[in-house]
Amino acid sequence: MRTLTLLCIALMLIPLSGEAQRRKRKSDQGPEITIQDSLFHNLKWRNIGPFRGGRSVASAGVVGQPMTYYMGGTGSGIWKTTDDGISWKNVSDGFLKTGTVGALAVSESNPNIVFAGMGEHAARGVMTSMGDGIYKSTDAGKTWVHMGLDYTRHISDVIIHPANPDLVYVAAQGAQYGSSEDRGIYRSADGGKNWEKVLYVNSNTGASSLSMDMKNPLILYAAMWQH
Repeated sequence: MRTLTLLCIALMLIPLSGEAQRRKRKSDQGPEITIQDSLFHNLKWRNIGPFRGGRSVASAGVVGQPMTYYMGGTGSGIWKTTDDGISWKNVSDGFLKTGTVGALAVSESNPNIVFAGMGEHAARGVMTSMGDGIYKSTDAGKTWVHMGLDYTRHISDVIIHPANPDLVYVAAQGAQYGSSEDRGIYRSADGGKNWEKVLYVNSNTGASSLSMDMKNPLILYAAMWQH
């Protein structure tokens, strides 16, 4: 009788011991986090500034710095945030001759290099603010230097080669009204010191968009718009 009782107790302890081991292993893996997709159904966009910005057609993030962004306004210059948009600081006051920004690009290989193409590129029936070419910063937006292309007027895109910050492409709409020889796609191989026009259709057709295949930076796509 005593032997039977001890055997029953031993059988009862075996599953309890196994359950305890399973609980221990589970707790060793840390707490499980379950994300409910329904939490995002009511997610809405909200205005985080800057409130002097006005219209904006240009923005750029920084690879490896998820809290840092640049924003270009159509009449307020270039703004920068380093805290994910909680606060914004104007970084172009005193450097730009015009306040309307059409495109921004930050170098992937050297985030201190930033290019700003001037001139609101989306042609509007009422008014479109024109710019005065392209500016470059080599200190992450602290200072800016004019790098030419004065008469492109409306720059729609700026693309920097992902591995070579000296190789830069610019898509220019040109003047909104009338013919312009300054329309098309430009390329610089020396960081903006000199520019070569590499795509030109005619004096009435500007470049409205430019995209690079990031798997093969030798491939680019340009969209053209007849004025």
